[in-house]
Amino acid sequence: MIIVMQPDAGADQIEAVEAKIRAHGLAVHVSRGTERTLIGAIGDERTLEPEMFDPMPGVEKSMHIVKQYKMVAREWHKANTVIDVAGIPIGGSTVQVIAGPCSVETMPQMEAAAAGARAGGARLMRGGAFKPRTSPYAFQGRGVEGLEMLRSSADAHGLPIVTELMDVRMLETFLQYDVDVIQIGTRNMQNFDLLKEVGRIKKPVILKRGMSATINEWLMAAEYIAAGGNHNIIFCERGIRTFETAYRNVLDVTAIPVLKRETHLPVIVDPSHAGGKAWMVPALSCAAVAAGADGLLIEIHPNPCEALCDADQALTPAEFATLMEKLGAIARAIGRDI
Repeated sequence: MIIVMQPDAGADQIEAVEAKIRAHGLAVHVSRGTERTLIGAIGDERTLEPEMFDPMPGVEKSMHIVKQYKMVAREWHKANTVIDVAGIPIGGSTVQVIAGPCSVETMPQMEAAAAGARAGGARLMRGGAFKPRTSPYAFQGRGVEGLEMLRSSADAHGLPIVTELMDVRMLETFLQYDVDVIQIGTRNMQNFDLLKEVGRIKKPVILKRGMSATINEWLMAAEYIAAGGNHNIIFCERGIRTFETAYRNVLDVTAIPVLKRETHLPVIVDPSHAGGKAWMVPALSCAAVAAGADGLLIEIHPNPCEALCDADQALTPAEFATLMEKLGAIARAIGRDI
């Protein structure tokens, strides 16, 4: 950590900062320039926070110079990590596609969605049994019954399942139904108690980016999971909130190469929630694959007009199959497959 002192900082103020650093077991290096004095904390700076120094008399600002996230950082793990999901590799040369409805509604709907996902080329199936909704009056999902329908329909087509965990009290139920990948949604990205709990199990976790989260906050949320012992983490960019109102969210394509540089863990993209409209999904999917995404999370529904959740952004199985052909061409162009 570097502490920048104000130009008129006195010797006693500088000594007070030095003393606080030493009190935390770190060594001190002082660099006196013509206008500023810089104080460096030498050692494991994770024990220090800027808030400890910024209020002190004579301090202008303080900042970390070493990344606070360790286990998820590429700095400490140069090779790409490949997450195994029931024999399906996520993070390797193959761009994996997860497809299915936003919410589990009926058994016929789920059977048709599973058949469409498999026929189109998806290797995993998504479906929301528990749904976080902005309005308390909107459809909240089928709950445990939804888990049963998702598991049954996916198993019939040999597809591992992905579904969102909202409440830590439901974790044991998710394990009982052998959910293959637990999704942590955007609203829970910084639900630290929930992150700690999924960190104690070995199930793969998709960690969606918070709608206003910085890259650093996202990485630190993943560090909570990794610190608990679970390193099977998959980042999911799903669009961020900005001033623009022409579409649901802004797909941050830039986040893909930035994350691939910062972390060894896989990065996937949810183009459905990013655009919020079915007609946007193909273009955003193509952009994500071209930018280096390791996978896609795409919503499909046998009859989108009748969907109880996010009807505007779901593709039909036929539209999904057409999109998969385009994505295959893009993947091959950059030396990957789909």
